[in-house]
Amino acid sequence: MKRNIFSFLAGGIFGAGALVSGMTDTTKVQGWLDVFGAWDPTLAFVMGGAILPMVIAWRFAARRSASVLGTSLPGPSSTKLDNNLITGSVLFGMGWGLAGLCPGPAMASITFGGWGGLLFLSAMAAGMLAAPKVRAWITPQDAQA
Repeated sequence: MKRNIFSFLAGGIFGAGALVSGMTDTTKVQGWLDVFGAWDPTLAFVMGGAILPMVIAWRFAARRSASVLGTSLPGPSSTKLDNNLITGSVLFGMGWGLAGLCPGPAMASITFGGWGGLLFLSAMAAGMLAAPKVRAWITPQDAQA
């Protein structure tokens, strides 16, 4: 129960932050990506406002053996650049640039995104469901291990 409450609070804070920062406004996001046109640098402050607290949080988390709720903390992620990371990053960036939304802000904008937002979320969900099957189809079995 406690975990659900914290999850709800974290999601609510994230959604409010995405809304206030303009991350749910597709034209603002596309303006950030349009470096050779009508570039809008304001989302740099959003990224800085997200990165700085996370650096501090990871420093505190590194000194702890368990979370506040008593669950184990995740270990450091891999620093290896492999095909999965590169392909996923390129696809994520292309989708973000074309649609002006990424998964978090898309969820936050579901109440006012209209049919376009719903279509984006549906396509995102279909892609998430299809990705493991496509990966298994294009990657030889011995390379997946």
